[in-house]
Amino acid sequence: MATTTAITTTYSGEWAGQYISAALLSASTLENGGVEIVPNVDFKHIIQHLDTDSIVKNSTCDFDATSTVTLTERILEVEAAQVNLQLCKKSFWETWQVAEMGANNGEIPNSFSDYLIGHISAKVASKIETNLWEGVNANVGEVDGLAVRIAGDAGLLPAQTTAAVAGGVNAGNVIAEMGKIVDTLPPALFGKEDLKLYVSQNVYKSYTRALGGFAAAGLGANGYEGRGTNQVLGALYFDGVEVFLAQGLGANKMILAQKSNLFFGTSLLSAAQDVRLIDMTPIDLSNNFRFGMTFFQGTQIGIIADICLYA
Repeated sequence: MATTTAITTTYSGEWAGQYISAALLSASTLENGGVEIVPNVDFKHIIQHLDTDSIVKNSTCDFDATSTVTLTERILEVEAAQVNLQLCKKSFWETWQVAEMGANNGEIPNSFSDYLIGHISAKVASKIETNLWEGVNANVGEVDGLAVRIAGDAGLLPAQTTAAVAGGVNAGNVIAEMGKIVDTLPPALFGKEDLKLYVSQNVYKSYTRALGGFAAAGLGANGYEGRGTNQVLGALYFDGVEVFLAQGLGANKMILAQKSNLFFGTSLLSAAQDVRLIDMTPIDLSNNFRFGMTFFQGTQIGIIADICLYA
């Protein structure tokens, strides 16, 4: 019986850059501007930091270079990752047919290749979000995430490290626990424009529920702005610091850092990044598609002394 689904052309990467960009940058943290994105890293990118001691001295008649300048660097290295899938056309026929009929308010592309690539790209974005925070380089398809790098950095100051509460964060203790990490913030960083308190999903939800109040935590019977549990999941702050929902961060974890101190690297302009979707029917008479995507990913932190960790 003749196959009922066919694509007359084979997608071979004309818009690979756009598709890969969408897949990578649709990761929640990246999409919402949570970290610095270094987009064109071929292999390694040097992150340099300049530090000085007290530079203001009493005036004299002579040039007196008495300050100490310290130049340090970290290397942001990206690694190649790939997605290889073989998919049966029949598995997608019903969904594709609905899309072609204009369902879902036209959000699904009419072209099956676009739809399929978009579907897989969304899955890749979800994995990138997890890799960004909790990835472990020893695991297949992962790089060391930011939380992993911070926790494993020998330079992380004990005074800026807070142990997570036993039993986990909940609406009853979240304000006290968030207060603990904010209290470890170095004074020089408080008030920085890009300072963020990155929190896991369960901490964010607990904080939102705590804002409902009901006579708890000094918020009164109806909570913040009298909204009760009808708190809007928009911009939230704690002690003047923006609260950022880091979807890929592990449960009961918080990181206090400047956005400009956290980096994600990729290589959007590299010719090695590619997306291909091949209809195998003309090749081997099967009812399959083969999908391939190659992209680059990597993370790095800047100054570890300017980061606080709750874990």
